[in-house]
Amino acid sequence: MKKICIVTPTYNEEGNIKELCNTISSEMKKLDYEYEHIVIDNCSTDSTIKILRQLAAEDKKLKVIINSRNFGHIKSPIHGILQSSGDATILMSSDFQDPPELIPDYIKKWEEGNLVVLGQKTTSDENFLKHFLKKVFYKFINIISETPLMMNTTGAGIFDRKIIEYVRQIDDPYPYFRGLISEITSDIKLISFHQPKRKKGKTKNNFYSLYDIGILGIVKHSKIPLRIMTLLGFFASFLSICVAFVYLIYKFLFWDSFEWGLAPLIIGLFTLSSLQIFLLGFIGEYVMNILTQSRKIPLVVEKERINF
Repeated sequence: MKKICIVTPTYNEEGNIKELCNTISSEMKKLDYEYEHIVIDNCSTDSTIKILRQLAAEDKKLKVIINSRNFGHIKSPIHGILQSSGDATILMSSDFQDPPELIPDYIKKWEEGNLVVLGQKTTSDENFLKHFLKKVFYKFINIISETPLMMNTTGAGIFDRKIIEYVRQIDDPYPYFRGLISEITSDIKLISFHQPKRKKGKTKNNFYSLYDIGILGIVKHSKIPLRIMTLLGFFASFLSICVAFVYLIYKFLFWDSFEWGLAPLIIGLFTLSSLQIFLLGFIGEYVMNILTQSRKIPLVVEKERINF
């Protein structure tokens, strides 16, 4: 019998976790597969861990990893996936925005020979502005990326064991998972779904976390920003030389009447300074990524395992 592993990252999900575990268990009992459900918790500060202990005591198919601290929403899910032992692994969030009812559809498409099957949200109940900005970002990063990335996907879906082994071999301490999957294979099947609102609790995503994953996607999968910086540098240098040359000619021709004026000096100074600061910031993102890679820090440090 084939084995399916479901991985669910959590952080302060006391309102959702019991219902989620019961729903996943109910869905898997309908299918003719052996399964395990791995919940990896980022050191929740509410009663999530307490509830998980109770559920794990009743259901040995539920396995729990408790991290020693909050390692973030990027690293923790990947570590959970790498602990799976199934023929295929399903990743989904714990807030019901990745509907557990899609599990049979994921498995069916995987059984048809697709190495990766991702859920693609065509419509969403989340905040319109937030959904719109995400859509624009997906299009932007797809344009600048060297490998085509899947649009409107969150990373939720099913991954064949071969894909999990490739991810394990890459050993990236801070991966952009969606981009990493696209680099490994183009054999990706998409299943359209409507994304509902979070069931209970508050989202853990804020501006910083969304910015972090957005910049990570750009830095990891595109050299275009660095190329643009180089071209901007050449263009700004050429423009500066032209302006300086024009001013020099005017001064020679109208030595007594031509005044330099403060306005062009101030405008030029502030324009070039702001451009330099922006470009230095972007270069800093690339340097920071190199530092993260070179330190070889593990994805997470575990505090406890239950039912393994």
